[in-house]
Amino acid sequence: MAKKKKYQDVDLPVPEELLQETIKQLKQGNVILYPTDTIYGIGCDATNYDAVEKIYEIKKRDHSKSMLILVDSFQMLDQYVEEVPEMAWEVLKLNKKPLTIIYDRPKGMAENLVAADNTIGIRVTNDPLCRKLISRLRRPIVSTSANFSGDPSPVHFSDISEELKNKVDYVVDLPLPGKDIKPSSIMKISSDGVIKIIRK
Repeated sequence: MAKKKKYQDVDLPVPEELLQETIKQLKQGNVILYPTDTIYGIGCDATNYDAVEKIYEIKKRDHSKSMLILVDSFQMLDQYVEEVPEMAWEVLKLNKKPLTIIYDRPKGMAENLVAADNTIGIRVTNDPLCRKLISRLRRPIVSTSANFSGDPSPVHFSDISEELKNKVDYVVDLPLPGKDIKPSSIMKISSDGVIKIIRK
């Protein structure tokens, strides 16, 4: 019987078989299309260089445009940034909505994810599906919008290009959580604590 997980204000069944298959795909270095805590995303194991490269190819995305990653906890965040600024901890503790923070000096992830200025965007996700995938994989996963570079971000599964669906290795066909569907807010918090709002 499928397990029930509370997706914010919507109850969605998450079959154990689906979770196991998705983890298997990620461990094999494959690219998945999946619902995140914001919009539909394309992802892979964030420590796998070749898998990350596949995403750039699928999205027809320039390597100068870095992609963000999802972690399942503050503890995992600390593992992938040389030093999380104190200001970032304060913001994360107070924040209630999906928030991506760009950090200096990331570590332990695929080199082709890291921006030229040695930064990366990381979001601590509260989404039950994403958290379970990351926890079982024991590594962060990439989260980039499920569209070709330059196209609008898909709000509904039906908005996703059939061509794109055919290019990924595995599709996690579950509805998005919640009703307020939009990309996350983005801010940069430098090592010296300086905050810059990128997207509200």
